[in-house]
Amino acid sequence: MKLMNKIAGAGLCLLFTGSSVFAQSLADAKKAIDDEQYQKAETMLKSLTATQADKDENFFFLGWVYLKQDYLDSAKTAFNKGLAVNSKSALNLVGLGAAAHIEKDNTTAINDFSMAISLAGRRNSTPFLYVGLSYLLPVTGSVVGPKGSAVLPADANAAVGVLNKGKAANPRDAEVLVALGDAWRSQLRSDSAYANYSSALLLDPKLAAANVSEGVLWQYAENFGDSEAQFKAALAIDPNYAPAYREWAETDLRWAKSDPSQADAKVKEAVDHYKQFISLTDYSIESQMRYADFLIHARDYVTLQKVATDLSASAKTNLRVYRYIGYAAYENKDYTDGLTALTKWINEADPKRLLPSDYFYMGRLEIALKNDSLGVLYLRKALALDTTQVDIYGEIAKSLYELKKYQEAGDAYHVFAAESRQAKLLDHYREGYSYYEAYIAQYRKSVNDKTVKPDSSLLVKADSAVSYVERKLPSPNDQITYVHAQIKDFEEPSDRNNIKGLAKPYYEQYIQLITAKGGTPDDDTKSNLTDAYVYLGNYAEYKDKDHAKALDYFNKAKALEPTDARVTYYFQTAGKTK
Repeated sequence: MKLMNKIAGAGLCLLFTGSSVFAQSLADAKKAIDDEQYQKAETMLKSLTATQADKDENFFFLGWVYLKQDYLDSAKTAFNKGLAVNSKSALNLVGLGAAAHIEKDNTTAINDFSMAISLAGRRNSTPFLYVGLSYLLPVTGSVVGPKGSAVLPADANAAVGVLNKGKAANPRDAEVLVALGDAWRSQLRSDSAYANYSSALLLDPKLAAANVSEGVLWQYAENFGDSEAQFKAALAIDPNYAPAYREWAETDLRWAKSDPSQADAKVKEAVDHYKQFISLTDYSIESQMRYADFLIHARDYVTLQKVATDLSASAKTNLRVYRYIGYAAYENKDYTDGLTALTKWINEADPKRLLPSDYFYMGRLEIALKNDSLGVLYLRKALALDTTQVDIYGEIAKSLYELKKYQEAGDAYHVFAAESRQAKLLDHYREGYSYYEAYIAQYRKSVNDKTVKPDSSLLVKADSAVSYVERKLPSPNDQITYVHAQIKDFEEPSDRNNIKGLAKPYYEQYIQLITAKGGTPDDDTKSNLTDAYVYLGNYAEYKDKDHAKALDYFNKAKALEPTDARVTYYFQTAGKTK
């Protein structure tokens, strides 16, 4: 692929030119982490843990690099080695707590964090900083918080609490202030976030990370001009500060969605900025994985599938690449390859790493391959993990409807129609029709099995949904009117001597609508008209006692379907005596 080859060339150049000057100091390793040059940082820290094996800090930052790259087991190994060097290493306890937090083991995380804080010196803000940053790491399989933030409110609050303690321990630690701003920003507390970013820049005007974080804050407010200005300010401080380009690319995408008139230009800028981001990081699998994340946000599924497929050929690839292939292949209608890839991801990944969206796409792939029942099971699993994704009910309902599992379909359409902004009138209609068909199925069983009693509440639900559709339509629809008539017909007492006329206005309207169309009715319409004339004939016969009108209706029914059992019965019994 041309794009990736160009990026590869840039990355290899960076690696070869940089390898001779890799400074074996912790400060340089930390700078590489901040620049998101994780491969470079990992190489440096592996060297430091070998040459300075008595320094527990080296092991912590090696573990932290692994956490940032989603290598949880390697991270825990590094933290434990750090504790073996120094059993009272506050930072390595923080690291173990961070790993536990990611795995949603809150008890262990809190215990490790508390022990780490107790071991920190009075003026040592670093353990507080990394506990706060740990809370801001996304946990596996979690739903998102406000504005798509991967930080849940409880975690953000915990981060704010511990970072404020770090601020008290060392009020001049600008990194603590940036992290505190990030915690507030994740929960849309813009004023608090801005105040901390501003304070950080007053303490350290050369802290590019503070400008980038402030730029993201402006992005959240859709103040894209000020956002862009902050990224430019960060790059003025450090032209090679890669995260500025990454966030600039993300801002371009949001800008494109917000302003359709600039969409094409901003998407192009986003791609260019992301290329610059990758060129400034080391061309590692992790860099490419971050590029894949970007392509998901950009909805460039064609490129994503190519990039992810290339990554899967590497022996060192992250298993997560099969998630990307699965998602992209579905969007590209390459369902078989998508199912193969996503099955591998779901079967082989640690269950804690799986997201609701994994099951969502798995369900969609199965349904696309006509395995509807299995697909619905996966969609239900996605919903169980994230109940806020109500739009999934629409896909579940559609599949159940096509499988003719009408009662379940009605229930799914009911939730979808009530809670999703994506619901259309057709979804409301199918809700009503599904409940109607569910009742019909029970009614048919009851004819031969007297122990079966049809659930009349299904008709109430059907009536409610269809009535809603009729109110919203600009003009009456004959098919919907007929279904509504049938629903009301089934609400009538089984003994026609007690007929109430519930369906009468609907059948009358249906006849008017069909008559107004003109022409010769097709077989289905003839059958529907017969139902209407038979009902109205019975109403005239039993309720109005108007035998002449009844005969007229039954004659109309006979003209359409002379062998209909109800018509035949009328002329054999009631009709003969009148």
